[in-house]
Amino acid sequence: MGMIEKVWFDAKRIYLLTDKGEELSRPLEAFPVLKDASSEERMNFRIGKFGDDIRWEKLDEDIHISSFYETAEPNPENEIGQIFSRFPQLNVSEMARYIGINKSLLAKYIYGIRRPSAERMRQIKHAIHVMGEELVAV
Repeated sequence: MGMIEKVWFDAKRIYLLTDKGEELSRPLEAFPVLKDASSEERMNFRIGKFGDDIRWEKLDEDIHISSFYETAEPNPENEIGQIFSRFPQLNVSEMARYIGINKSLLAKYIYGIRRPSAERMRQIKHAIHVMGEELVAV
């Protein structure tokens, strides 16, 4: 594994160039905090003193170079991703707060970066059902 020499972005991905000449990239969906950040916020980073991590102080986000060696790409065609795609009015931050989980974790479930356990899936669906019942009662 090399050391990070350069970091840049396009509209959908983050890229690294290592001291070994490797160009690595990951979709921004893999890093929900960066996906939601402005271009200016994304460019306000520092590479760690050992060259193996990147820190965004204002965003409170850290990424290790090992994250770029993962081969799995996001799969938004998962069940949670399909629910949030079908109902774009669902607010990810508010839903995460309602369920009691971190927004980044819920975003990773939505984008297919991580798979929720059966219990977590039940919690997410239950929260959506309760919200629907509350809307019907209006």
